Amino acid sequence: MPRIAWVEDEDAEGQLAECYAALKAMNPFGDGQVPEVFRAMSQRPEFLAGVLSLLPVQFTDGHLTRAQKEMIASYVSVVGRCHF
Repeated sequence: MPRIAWVEDEDAEGQLAECYAALKAMNPFGDGQVPEVFRAMSQRPEFLAGVLSLLPVQFTDGHLTRAQKEMIASYVSVVGRCHF
């Protein structure tokens, strides 16, 4: 059971429903799920929309490759004891 209350798919409306649809469409696993790390932001759909606008920075190559960015993100999660 999550400690942060979030909005379930069937209860999402407006901007949050749009964000959930976008997340489902870009989920690399193709399972139609919204990752929990994003559900944790469901109480603030405007914030979640802002985060989604930054995802291309994380998931495209630039000065660093996507693989390098993923390694950095994984390391930061381990150091911060975060399971995401």
